[in-house]
Amino acid sequence: MKPYPFGTLRDGREVAVITLSAGGLRARVLTLGATLADLRLDGAGWPLVLGSDEIGAYEGPMAWFGAVVGPVANRISGARAELAGRELRFEANEGQNTLHGGGSGTSAQVWTVEDLATDRVTLSLRLAAGLGGFPGNRRISAEYRLSAPTTLTLTLTATTDAPTLMNLAHHPYWNLDGSGTTTAHHLSVTADAYLPTNAACLPTGMRQPLGGDARDLRQARSLAGLPPLDHCFLLAEASRALSPVASLRGTRGISLQLATTAPGLQVYDGAKLATAPWKGHGGAEYGPHCGLALEPQLWPDAPAHPDFPSARLDPGTRFHQQTRYHLTLDQEKP
Repeated sequence: MKPYPFGTLRDGREVAVITLSAGGLRARVLTLGATLADLRLDGAGWPLVLGSDEIGAYEGPMAWFGAVVGPVANRISGARAELAGRELRFEANEGQNTLHGGGSGTSAQVWTVEDLATDRVTLSLRLAAGLGGFPGNRRISAEYRLSAPTTLTLTLTATTDAPTLMNLAHHPYWNLDGSGTTTAHHLSVTADAYLPTNAACLPTGMRQPLGGDARDLRQARSLAGLPPLDHCFLLAEASRALSPVASLRGTRGISLQLATTAPGLQVYDGAKLATAPWKGHGGAEYGPHCGLALEPQLWPDAPAHPDFPSARLDPGTRFHQQTRYHLTLDQEKP
């Protein structure tokens, strides 16, 4: 059991791939971005997450597909924040805002394999103070672990030697049918409210109750019948014990149950996906609605909203987030 070469980035960095197998699941993890590049379930002959066998795809339109994004996932308004009495400036890589930590974020880094077995891998990453505008020398780890029955658990941790901002998130795109669209999937999320957004996809600061709202997912609904989704669903006011929060069901008998310790779940319907000319699993390019992103995280743009769960990480404390993906297959389905 060892990592194998996957490809070489344009700047010459070598990327490896790790294959895991246990409990009825098989996974492929890249050292680039600690990326879940492929996930397969025994009894089903198709991939459950979007990904590619081409390294160039991950330097282009698939940069966040399956990656651990950060150090601050989602958006930071104005590419700036105040922390510990000083103003921080970040890279603006989406208009005037910072998305997923900017171009030097965790998804763009080649992580180090710290521990490896047939059923698990731990990858680590050191981010230098000032990289991307974020203070503190930070150490981040990601452990992927497969276990019976058909369960993948991802544990993310981080520490720092100076006050900083930390909001890691896992960013897989799910397609449980292995088809060109997720519109026939059914989704439920156990949230009573979500964060409305403005034209820049930034939260307005309002908390919108879901009762009577078109985005109410407390009962499973077809993705085809929902309005556009790129919103954070509010699960709790702070990180908590591992709790079931979402369920996704495809049309070919596979279901996903998602549990997390995070207080928010960003749901993105993949409406703007376009990976051409890069091909994904199965040899086809991915287009709009090919995958659904379910991203456990703190609430986005927390530095601009003091009443949101804080994204501040101080020396002597630890960021910790765990997410569990449990998959099942109805053998009666085709």
